[in-house]
Amino acid sequence: MRRSDPAWSPVAGAAGAGLPRVAWGKGSYVYDSAGRRYLDASGGPAVFCLGHGHEEVNAAITRQLERIAHGYRYSFTSEPLEELEALITAAAGAAFAAMVFVSGGSEAVESALKIALQYHSARGAPARRRFIARRRSWHGNTLGALAVSDFLARRAPFEGALTEASFIGSVNAYRPPAGVAAAELARHGAAELEAEILRLGAERVAAFIFEPVVGAAGGVVPAPAGYATLVRAVCERHGVLMIADEVMCGSGRCGTWRALAHDGVEPDIFAIAKGLGAGYLPLGAAVYHRRIAEVIDAADGGPLTGHTFTGHTAACAAGVAVQTIVRRERLVERVAADGPAFRAALAAELAGLEAVGDVRGRGFFVGIEFVADRQTREPFAPELGVAGRIGRAALEAGLLCYPVCGNVDGVRGDAILLAPPFNATAAELEEIVGLLGGAVRRALGTLPPR
Repeated sequence: MRRSDPAWSPVAGAAGAGLPRVAWGKGSYVYDSAGRRYLDASGGPAVFCLGHGHEEVNAAITRQLERIAHGYRYSFTSEPLEELEALITAAAGAAFAAMVFVSGGSEAVESALKIALQYHSARGAPARRRFIARRRSWHGNTLGALAVSDFLARRAPFEGALTEASFIGSVNAYRPPAGVAAAELARHGAAELEAEILRLGAERVAAFIFEPVVGAAGGVVPAPAGYATLVRAVCERHGVLMIADEVMCGSGRCGTWRALAHDGVEPDIFAIAKGLGAGYLPLGAAVYHRRIAEVIDAADGGPLTGHTFTGHTAACAAGVAVQTIVRRERLVERVAADGPAFRAALAAELAGLEAVGDVRGRGFFVGIEFVADRQTREPFAPELGVAGRIGRAALEAGLLCYPVCGNVDGVRGDAILLAPPFNATAAELEEIVGLLGGAVRRALGTLPPR
């Protein structure tokens, strides 16, 4: 697929030629400057968890801007910042009262990595500099976050400038390692992590970073049952921190506010963004456990990371409004309750298509993987651009989804991500299912005969 292809843009991060010009949005719908309406079934890249144009959020931002846009973090704290801290702690658990606010997911992951390094330095273990991550992972565009990401197309232009990290296998029930039974996948993944820690020497390893549900790089891949518990035990055994990248899958997207809460596991540090402020203003955070905060605070007085716009006052006000609505309207509980039916409806709509290999996910985070051979799970040839074809067909039908390429090995693999607003109506979810089914059929119909 050419980089100038509009369907390439959400995947590679380049601005695509020929994209429609956005004009306005309301609820689950977005309108372009030509007056065309689009049902936003992916929330952009899983961002717009309350949809667009929410009057309560807009009013909160306006009120804050009328008072002051931002109080610099080394001069002031602010009411919105303190309120957002309290809301996050209430949602994440009492142990998570320490956090650094940033302007997005990449910065949140970058801050999480720096907090891990600062913690080890503060406790007298400065040799712990190495990070371990998984294949088919995506953690962000800043150099540190990119260094622990395994996304070939996004890494390639920057190789040689990235800090060395270790990568272990992905943990994907649809594509398990050869000879590994589904029931053994969690144990196999944890054993692989422990083997890499021992190979490197535990005294050199700072942290293991992973996505509880892999988003853009894998096409929505939930870890198997028991995996997070086993990994937590491995990390504790060797003094390695666990970092959960919940930028895409967290903040309620998967039906629990912390994605790892589904597994009953607490990380040492977790990164959030996207659904935290719902896209109304740029906002993210690296949140860390009190046992980490106690060591850092004793040695350094606080985290040695942050930016000019850390704790941006108006952005925090947006986050307070978003999280207040999510909590008041019990939207995380709604996602948990309605998510299985949404996935089932998608699976039923696509059931007759041989090219549909897997429909998976958690909550309102769904991935659909397309394959050339359903029996062998052989992916389509990458030059066919299957995900891009489906993305274009959906756009033409007035549906926004998120195409993913290379989810199998960095080059091959086609998937579509769906991440509708938490407050999407039953009729809107039904419309997503119908529009996507039609778009998939039309796109597959354009493929050359085999």
